[in-house]
Amino acid sequence: MIKTQYTSITPYITKDGSRIRELMHPDVHGNRSVSLAEATIDVGRKTVRHQHIRSEEIYHITRGEGIMTLDDSRIPVQPGDTVCIPPGTSHQIENTGAVDLKVLCCCSPAYAHEDTVLIP
Repeated sequence: MIKTQYTSITPYITKDGSRIRELMHPDVHGNRSVSLAEATIDVGRKTVRHQHIRSEEIYHITRGEGIMTLDDSRIPVQPGDTVCIPPGTSHQIENTGAVDLKVLCCCSPAYAHEDTVLIP
C-alpha cells in the first residue's frame, strides 16, 4: 500500500501559477496512472488560462470560493463542488473569496508539465 503524509510534501509552483502539493503521482509514489494534488490559489489571484492535451482533470473545491472558467463559460464554485475538465478544454480558476482557495486536482493520465499549454 502506498501512503503519503501531507506535511511531508513540499509544495511547488506549477506552470499555471498555482501552489501544488502532489499527494500521489506515478513519477514520485509508484502508483500507476492517476495523479492527485492539492492546489492553493491565494486570495485575489487566479491561475494562468491553460489546457491539457491528453489529461482529463477533475477539480474538487475543499475551501474558499471562486470562478471556474471552462472555454467561454464562467461557473461559480464553492466547497463541495466538483468540476470535470475534458482534455483540450481551456480553463482557469480565480479566487474570489476572503481565504485561500483549495482545490483537489485529479488527472488521468497523470499531470505532466509537458501536457500543459498556456493560453495568452
